[in-house]
Amino acid sequence: MHWRKFNGEAIHLPIKDAVEDAIKKETAKGTRLKVCIGTDSQVKGIETEFATVIVFLREHNGGFMYIHNEKTKHQYNIKERMLVEVAKSIEIAYELCDLFIKYDVDMEVHADINTNPQFKSNDALKEAMGYILGMGFAFKAKPEAFASSCCADKIVN
Repeated sequence: MHWRKFNGEAIHLPIKDAVEDAIKKETAKGTRLKVCIGTDSQVKGIETEFATVIVFLREHNGGFMYIHNEKTKHQYNIKERMLVEVAKSIEIAYELCDLFIKYDVDMEVHADINTNPQFKSNDALKEAMGYILGMGFAFKAKPEAFASSCCADKIVN
């Protein structure tokens, strides 16, 4: 998996090492962190592009994020695509969760799924919420899910 910073700079370390380095660096400065992980996708012709972000929020002092993009030619219906987004976020959250426990960093998984039943993405809400909460992670959906609906959305569009 290739990850990069928002400025485009490649992250050459394995993502777990890069995240641990970032946590150590920020906590050494006395910064309290919160991490939000989210994925968004965009269908472009026959391709679906996914963007997964790890957003580090510095308490009272902005934040930064790490980004991973992935493209596939697999065709999804809307519910499948929403659940694949959630699965990609959970995969990263699961890989990193022991670091968040070790360094006492709060973490949330954000799903780009609308809580309003009038939107098609809402069809996946119950399954996504069950999946995320069942893994033991905190969950946010739209409109609170800024990691997926704002940060990842900007990367994939």
